[in-house]
Amino acid sequence: MSATQHVLTLSCPNRPGIVAAVATSLFEGGRNILEAQQFDDTETGKFFMRVVFDHPGPAPEDAALRAGLAALAERFGMRWSLRNRADRPRVMLLASKFDHCLADILYRWRLGELPMELTAIVSNHGRENYAHLDLDGVPFHHLPVTRETKMEQEAQIWALVQETRSELVVLARYMQILSDGLAAKLAGRCINIHHSFLPGFKGARPYHQAHTRGVKLIGATAHYVTADLDEGPIIEQDVERISHHDTPDDLIRIGRDIERRVLARAIRWHLEDRVILNGRKTVVFHS
Repeated sequence: MSATQHVLTLSCPNRPGIVAAVATSLFEGGRNILEAQQFDDTETGKFFMRVVFDHPGPAPEDAALRAGLAALAERFGMRWSLRNRADRPRVMLLASKFDHCLADILYRWRLGELPMELTAIVSNHGRENYAHLDLDGVPFHHLPVTRETKMEQEAQIWALVQETRSELVVLARYMQILSDGLAAKLAGRCINIHHSFLPGFKGARPYHQAHTRGVKLIGATAHYVTADLDEGPIIEQDVERISHHDTPDDLIRIGRDIERRVLARAIRWHLEDRVILNGRKTVVFHS
């Protein structure tokens, strides 16, 4: 990948000429479009676009590029973001006792599948809970929490987000509900994973509840965190069919595998600027 590649994402009210204006602006600045995806939401009248481009030869200053895009944004009423693809987003992971998602993220990160810089792992359990995981080089913070200390603990988490300049927070099966205040501060940059069944089961031992009801499909959902518990904009989902032969332990094993892959896809798409918020939904430009 060229160090001068950038990715532009934008959304605005739909009207004729948006694609032409974006392409012309990039062309006149000497830039070359490598990839372009767009979506017109006819229900809301909004337009969404993701563009990857580079600049053959010496790269110009980002200031000139951003000034040109700012003029376009004013003209079309755009919300937009621009990122140099060489810059890896800074990500903080929150985890609890269940470590299957944390282990999977660390594995994919070390393989280079998730292009990010890990700023910290935060857990309400001690480091000894993860003695079997390779945490080398990743700062670990044990922040225990009780009902009485919840707000104090969340203040510590928010302070860490700010200190580490984390751009994304991932709840890797973090079994604590974020307060409305912290959820608001992390709006659009906090991803959660949870089981999702047909029907949905909440509370303790969800896989045992599913087995008791004879569920035929189990799955998982990755979504952005909002104040509405488990109802934030959905990024990715997946399911697997099960049968009467499967025991509760089978359901737990299958469910963990679904959770791992769904969360990994959601993180990667966010890191690659493929997800754009659309009210209570998302637009996801798959690769």
